[in-house]
Amino acid sequence: MQLLGQKIGSDSPLFFIAGPCVIENEALALSTAETLRTIADRLGVLLFYKSSFDKANRSSGTSFRGPGMDEGLRILEKIRTETGLPVLTDIHTPEQARAAADAVDMLQTPAFLARQTDLIEAAAATGKPVNIKKAQFMAPADMQQVVAKAQAAARNAGVNDDGITLCERGSSFGYNNLVVDMRSLAIMADTGRPVVFDATHSVQRPGGLGDRSGGDRQFVPLLARAAVAAGISGLFMETHPDPDNALSDGPNAWPIDKAEALMRDLIALHQVRQNSALNEHG
Repeated sequence: MQLLGQKIGSDSPLFFIAGPCVIENEALALSTAETLRTIADRLGVLLFYKSSFDKANRSSGTSFRGPGMDEGLRILEKIRTETGLPVLTDIHTPEQARAAADAVDMLQTPAFLARQTDLIEAAAATGKPVNIKKAQFMAPADMQQVVAKAQAAARNAGVNDDGITLCERGSSFGYNNLVVDMRSLAIMADTGRPVVFDATHSVQRPGGLGDRSGGDRQFVPLLARAAVAAGISGLFMETHPDPDNALSDGPNAWPIDKAEALMRDLIALHQVRQNSALNEHG
């Protein structure tokens, strides 16, 4: 598979998806994107700027959701133009798919909505690449049917049916806790699609703080390294200049001033794994 002309897969360079969980304001979005642009240039990696124009699955009805679709897509288009970074954003309804696809380079379907056929089909039918998150309540093998839905919808629309990646973000483990089964990365790779690991949502504690989710940020590097060693193609990492005061998912966001160091470690580990795989296959 190729993203923006670059080959991706477990035998290709690691790519990244990074940015604040939600668009808080234009200034913060642009400054964060500029920092990530600098990091991407220094490391020589494909990096998608990620942020949501609307967080529709908040714990509380009073939680900040973002600027909404029209203003959010305007900001994302500005980031795309001014920084040159490719952009990814979530969609929550089929009606949002076309407008978002016109503004960004890759769509993403939220984990809670992985079984929503209309949403998956609408995203795939745009012809844009789609990162489909596996639901916390789904077995990794179940994603084969999700891939089939997406590819059939793309073919029916007469567009590229190869632009699907699958994303692991942890599985429900009792109340307010997630656990990552590293076997799921290999199982989802058996679909033939590149696998992305969401290192920050995997340490989330959904609803763990009552009116909002908690998280164990300190375990982000641990899980990210394990996933890279397991052979993922891409790494998803929400990052923020001040996670403790972020308006969404701060407890599991990675500080942006530590992002480059972690990404360097992961790139090096990815290369070691690739070299080991080459030696094994002689």
